[in-house]
Amino acid sequence: MIHFLRIPFDQSPSLQSGVAPIYLALCGFMVFWFISKSEVLKAYYFKKYPTDAAWLHFIFMTKWLGFFSMGVLPLLFLLATEPQRSIAYYGLNFRSDTLLFNVVATVGLSLILIPLAAFSAKRPKNLVNYPQIRALNWDVKTFRLNLLGWFVYLFGYELLFRGVLLFPLVEAYGVWLAIAINVALYSATHIPKGLDETIGAVPLGFLLCLLTLMAGNIWIAFLVHVAMAWTNSLTALKHHPEIHYNKWQKNAS
Repeated sequence: MIHFLRIPFDQSPSLQSGVAPIYLALCGFMVFWFISKSEVLKAYYFKKYPTDAAWLHFIFMTKWLGFFSMGVLPLLFLLATEPQRSIAYYGLNFRSDTLLFNVVATVGLSLILIPLAAFSAKRPKNLVNYPQIRALNWDVKTFRLNLLGWFVYLFGYELLFRGVLLFPLVEAYGVWLAIAINVALYSATHIPKGLDETIGAVPLGFLLCLLTLMAGNIWIAFLVHVAMAWTNSLTALKHHPEIHYNKWQKNAS
């Protein structure tokens, strides 16, 4: 029998403990955004490495930056200021009672979203942004670090949105307001990627919040997001007219 947690829709809101996660989310994303979009920093990488290698090193750096600025540092701040709470409170736990629910929800949602991601990834408007590593010639190292980069980045990303920015706000404001704030900020982070991703983030963010609360942890959101990102990135790599993958190519880094 599949077991999941009851979502506390009847919880009375209070104004305690809900402010810090919102500011941490804003600060974490701003740090990531402005550093990753720094032309000075980007120029440093392109001066140090050949063009293809520069793209690889620069984008891989931004993935680790997002992991720390949006995931690790906000979590450490909350653990230091709220010592009565453990990492399990923020969704970093493994619950035996919801394990089957995690597996079924992850597989089921992935089976729906992966084909949709593959279909949309072929469109020219998507190929403008993806794959993010704009090296014209990919080798095995580029291929693997692209996958690893997304995995690391999305762990920090989902730790922020479905952990730091969800569980404390549900406790502070109740389920509906917490999800509304979460989805609003989540959708806003997709604005630079275009209207389609911004709009699509609304129902997806809402669903991932509900599944996270039912599971009691972030693993459904994280794994589904990774599956979508990998599908989008690799489909874009396959269909991009100027970017090519050759596993026998000698690395230029």
